Amino acid sequence: MTEHNQEKSPLWHGTTILAVRTEDHVVLMSDGQVSMGQTVMKGNARKVRRLGSGDILAGFAGATADAFTLFERLEQKLERFPNQLQRAAVELAKDWRTEKYLQKLEALLIVADKDVTLVITGAGDVLEPEHHVVAVGSGGNYALSAARALYEYEKDAETLGRRAMEIASDICVYTNSNFSVEKLELKS
Repeated sequence: MTEHNQEKSPLWHGTTILAVRTEDHVVLMSDGQVSMGQTVMKGNARKVRRLGSGDILAGFAGATADAFTLFERLEQKLERFPNQLQRAAVELAKDWRTEKYLQKLEALLIVADKDVTLVITGAGDVLEPEHHVVAVGSGGNYALSAARALYEYEKDAETLGRRAMEIASDICVYTNSNFSVEKLELKS
C-alpha cells in the first residue's frame, strides 16, 4: 500500500469492538489502544459506554470526536423514540447518510439493548447480526472468529468476550489487552 493510499484508508480500522449476546447477558467490549499511524498514542481509551438511562450499550471504532457526535445524535433520537433502539438507530443512519456535516464523520457504532444488537454505519446501514456476536475494527474479524468458535462452549458472555478479545489482541497490532467492558443483564 502506498503512503497516499494509507492516508485515504478509513480511520476505524485501528481498534476492536466486540458485542456478545447470550441467554443471560449482552456484553460490549473494546480494547484501549489509540493509534496514529504506527504510533500508540494512548493505551487505556474507553470506547464503550452506556447511553440513555444506562439501558443501552454503545461502542465505536473510528475517530473519537466523530463517535461522540454520533453518540449525542443517537441519544437525541432515543429521547424522541424512547425504548425503541432500532427505530432510533434507523433515524440516526438516515441523518448520517443525508446530512452533509454528518457524512464526513468517520466512525462505526455497535449498539445494544435488552432486545437487539445493531451495527450503524456511515453508509446509512443499520445491520442486525445473524449470529449472537458482532465485531468491528482492525481486530474485529479476529475477535468475531474467536467468539463464534467459542460461543457453543462458553455460556458466560463476559468470559467468552474476554477470551475472544485476548485472541484478537495477540494477532492485531492495533489492538491491546486493556479492555473496557459494559454489561446488561437480560433476565430480571
